[in-house]
Amino acid sequence: MVDLATQLSGNLTSPDAGAEAAVRARVEQVLRPVGALQRLDDIAIWLAGWQRTSAPRAETVDCIVFAADHGVASNGVSAYPREVTGAMVGALRDGAATAAVMCSVLGARLSVVDVGVGRATGDITIEPALSPARFDECWAAGVEAVSRLDRPDLLVVGEMGIGNTTSAAAVSAALFGGDAEVWTGVGTGVDGPALVRKKAAVDAARQRVTHAEPSEVLRQVGGSELVAVAAAVAEARSRSLPVVLDGFVVTAACAALEVARGGALDHTIAGHCSPEPGHRLLLDMLGKTPLLDLGMRLGEASGALAAVPLIRLAARCVTDVATFAEWGLSR
Repeated sequence: MVDLATQLSGNLTSPDAGAEAAVRARVEQVLRPVGALQRLDDIAIWLAGWQRTSAPRAETVDCIVFAADHGVASNGVSAYPREVTGAMVGALRDGAATAAVMCSVLGARLSVVDVGVGRATGDITIEPALSPARFDECWAAGVEAVSRLDRPDLLVVGEMGIGNTTSAAAVSAALFGGDAEVWTGVGTGVDGPALVRKKAAVDAARQRVTHAEPSEVLRQVGGSELVAVAAAVAEARSRSLPVVLDGFVVTAACAALEVARGGALDHTIAGHCSPEPGHRLLLDMLGKTPLLDLGMRLGEASGALAAVPLIRLAARCVTDVATFAEWGLSR
């Protein structure tokens, strides 16, 4: 089975320091007070380093949504039945779902990758989500999805899977400790008895996995699309491709990479923070300040896609705005 630490050991490319320095120098000379757009300028510098250019852009965007079914959904932890996953995959592919419409508006290329629809994981409360062979299969699917992209400026990663916020909470608890109360939120909108069942499922899953390596955590209490997400983000790092992370499920999957190898997520930025309590806690632990905080909890990469215009603006407001010297002014 793929070991995350081993997988990452030879794949952690570094940003181009020269490109970062060039954009940082331009930031100090463009026609505005220094620091007036500090957060956007920092994004432009980040982009430049990973794109390895002094002219960063976020015009060509690829969005990959990985989808799979979860056995834990049969425990009544979601407001929707498991069959909704397959229906949403069809809607994404047909351009009818939210993320598909967002991609159309942004001119982003959408890929929907089925890594387990109709092939549910094991019920994580009593058994591993995936066998070692299935883990490797899902990892390979994530790598392949990125390897076939046509050199985008930016990659957005999302997921679709009824029940997967339960898995995300279990993964987070297994990686960082804490009980279900800390990590578990309403997900698709559960409350009352359903929320109690969800927390019980997270606790049962967490108790099965103690002191496990990050790969084993994903295998035991994660899911097919979580493994594929982690693989895609790791592959993007090997290609120096900057990534926008979506919500709680994507962040939990990628947190396993950071635990396996510190700095593994340096090429990523958090598109948004959802209302899931575990998401905000994870972002704090990973040192990721989200670009947006709009109470979005859809998944499908929607929160990350909503942040793309800001990233585009960040790049253009450095590269396309004149400097004082270019405009014939002294500073």
